[in-house]
This record gives sequence, structure tokens and C-alpha cells, in this order.
Amino acid sequence: MNNLKNKKAIITGGGRGLGKATAIAFAKEGIDVAITGRKESTLQKTVEELKELGVKATYTVFDVGNYENVKTNIKRIIEDLGGVDILVNNAGIAGIGSFLDMSVENWEAIIRINLMGMYYVTKEVLPYLVEQKEGDIINISSTAGLNGNPDISAYCASKFGVIGMSESLMKEVRKYNIRVNTLTPSTIETEMTLELEMMEKGSKNVLQPQDFAELIIAGLKLPRRAMLKGASLWSTNP
Repeated sequence: MNNLKNKKAIITGGGRGLGKATAIAFAKEGIDVAITGRKESTLQKTVEELKELGVKATYTVFDVGNYENVKTNIKRIIEDLGGVDILVNNAGIAGIGSFLDMSVENWEAIIRINLMGMYYVTKEVLPYLVEQKEGDIINISSTAGLNGNPDISAYCASKFGVIGMSESLMKEVRKYNIRVNTLTPSTIETEMTLELEMMEKGSKNVLQPQDFAELIIAGLKLPRRAMLKGASLWSTNP
């Protein structure tokens, strides 16, 4: 079982929801954590909670969908953190609307943040992992990336793309002892899903962010050799 203490992780969209739960779970394992997001007050509050758990924690405010911002800020956050061993690509948005009714601007924004943003961040973090010949990249997709559904065509397209990109990357970088895993949760009770009225707060049989974070920790603790040779797709339906 891998010892995670003193590892260094970057979590995009780490200020709330699944990202925050993962950051807290990491801190409890002794992992130093850097989180990113677009709302500074939320990031500050989360970093304070992480520091109370006895780890180094930092944050940077930027939009993962803007490559120039990503290039500048990923370099800065790795310098602040003192390196990087784990990347969790969690930042994402969703939107509901029929194929004809959703605006082109909204459709493009979902693809830009969910898919291109993940590509941008990974592209900037990956050279550090290749240089040290070890690392973990965890990409958050969705069951919406496995089957299309009405009124979420942009979201489905972005999450299908995440799976394809992740599986291709996995085959490229495992020679460097880098694991790339894609998680495909069904609906998780987060601020985003509640805001989109996809569920009611406290709904039964719905994944909680803390439960999902525990799954990520369990995966990181698996023997590296087994995971490098195994499948990259984890399905986490309740």
C-alpha cells in the first residue's frame, strides 16, 4: 500500500463540493494541497481548513478554460507547493437545455472548461511528473461520459471527451510510471447539482462528496504496478 504522507497534490475546482472533500481527505493523509478555482473567498476558507489539519496548503485563482492563465498560475502554484505528485482534474461546469435551445456560447463554455481546461492543466503539470518519473493524474468524468442523455448534450460531449483523452494519455505516460485514472461518478450531491435542481438536498441513494473522496484515496493507495497495467476507468454508480 502506498504511503501518501508528504506527497503534493493539485486539485482544480478545489474550493467546494467534490474538490473540497478531496482536498480535506488528502490533508488527513498528510498530503500537502494546492487548490484552484475562480472565487477567492471560497478558496481562502478551504485553505484555512486544510492548514488546521497540519499540512501545507495554498491556492491560486484562475479559470482553467484560459490557457494563458493556466500556464502562468500552474507554474506559480507548483513553486509555492514545492513540487507536485498528484493532479486531480475536478473543475467543471454543467448546463441543462435542449440541443436547439442551449446557446452556442453556453455549449462552447462547457466544452472549454470541462475538456479543454483539463487538457490545459494536464499539459502544464505533466512535464514535472515525467521528469521525476512518477505521479498520478485523476480525471473526473461522469456516467454522462458513458451514455448520452437528453438536454445535457454539451456536458455529455465534454465527459465523453475526457474519457477518450484520459485513456490515450494513460497509454502514453505509463512508461514514466505515471498513472492516469478516470472516474465516472453518477450524480453527486454538491453545490452545483443542487443549484441546477438535479436533486433535492439530502436525497437518498446519492453519492456524497466525502464518499467519493474516500474512493480517490483508496485508488492512490493501490500498488502502482497493478494500476499501471490495469484499466483506467472506474465506475462509481451507487
